[in-house]
Amino acid sequence: MAALNGLTGFAVHQAIEDLEIELLLEAMFQRFGIDFRGYDRTLLRRKLLGLMRRRELATVSRLQEAVLHQAGAALDLVRALAVPNAPLFDRPDWVRRQRAALADSLRPTALPKVWLAEPAGVGEAWTIAILLAEEKLYGRTEVFATLASDELLAELRDATVPAAQLAEFQPQYLESGGSGRLLDYFEVSDGEARLLPRLRERITWAQYSLVTDASFNEFNAIVCCRALPDFGPVLRQRVLRLFHDSLALFGVMGIDRELSASDAFAEDYQQVVEGTGWYKRVR
Repeated sequence: MAALNGLTGFAVHQAIEDLEIELLLEAMFQRFGIDFRGYDRTLLRRKLLGLMRRRELATVSRLQEAVLHQAGAALDLVRALAVPNAPLFDRPDWVRRQRAALADSLRPTALPKVWLAEPAGVGEAWTIAILLAEEKLYGRTEVFATLASDELLAELRDATVPAAQLAEFQPQYLESGGSGRLLDYFEVSDGEARLLPRLRERITWAQYSLVTDASFNEFNAIVCCRALPDFGPVLRQRVLRLFHDSLALFGVMGIDRELSASDAFAEDYQQVVEGTGWYKRVR
């Protein structure tokens, strides 16, 4: 009782909320098989509180009740915790480095494979498709874009973007190393734009969990810069080991930040561009 009496005010609220979050994450895993338990708690809490405000829920327990009993609530939670969608050619500096790293790595390979793990919507996948086409690599390259959620995956397979936005993305496309018209890579119908079929057909969208699944192929490039910041330290190391198991010798890996000496298999990589998260596996 002394320990309980010692908890007052904010500390009590924080302790209860921490417990509620753990119960919610366990419920998601047990009921839907989606595992957020290894995610960074600070970032996860911020996203949960944002969802609770939008749904006008006072406590995490109320959110758990909705997730378990209300249609659509679980998908709302998955969407809130997933990597947010990003526009085409978002962060041109990153895309320019990605263009160079992928071109240098994939050009000597006969039939290269690229793994885009938990991408930021079709914007990130279509960006890679366009830059590989411009580097004359796309006709022989397979891109595997994977997400943990079947529902989000279905949405991305059939996604479009407003055609009017292509003009807005044109400066970012040029800044990232593009040399033509972004519109030329799209078919437009009823005000909506979709990547050309010849480019879409090289992207395989598949359900895959970075948290629970094992390596499923050998890749010449792995890109995961959006999801890794959400992972806690244990899960992050698990994913870095997974990428090491999946990356071919002399393949490249693009992640959110530089590797530290304590990161899994850090000694097996050589940094491609100083100060970035782009690496080549050298052993």
